[in-house]
Amino acid sequence: MDIQPILLQTHGDSRGMLIALEQERNVPFPIRRVYYLFATNADVHRGMHAHRHLNQLAVAVRGRVTILLDDGTGPTEVVLDDPTKGLLLGSMVWRDLHDFSDDCVLMVLADQLYDPADYITNYDEFLNEVRGDARLGGTGW
Repeated sequence: MDIQPILLQTHGDSRGMLIALEQERNVPFPIRRVYYLFATNADVHRGMHAHRHLNQLAVAVRGRVTILLDDGTGPTEVVLDDPTKGLLLGSMVWRDLHDFSDDCVLMVLADQLYDPADYITNYDEFLNEVRGDARLGGTGW
């Protein structure tokens, strides 16, 4: 699966902590877009899509979120709950974000500008594309 946890270098002293995110250093792609999710209810699911080309780095700068990931070979779950750890998400990985803590702020850096054509929002269609088999269907997601 094209996902990779990364440890973000912290700098700090008695005044507090700082983490710098820099393209081509600890973010292995050009940063074209940054957004963040917050005030998300625990019972809400966000994401529920894959990207054909987009690469992302997700960091829970505050709180916790669970991310279900699938590259077509089966799902796995990752919990982001530490602002010193990021998760690199490559293209063609289905993501379903859920179980947000009340205080969760999830920041996402992306290597492309927003493009609706890059999104796959139907799980069956995603499986068809990622597996290269147009006969698949009926998975129930």
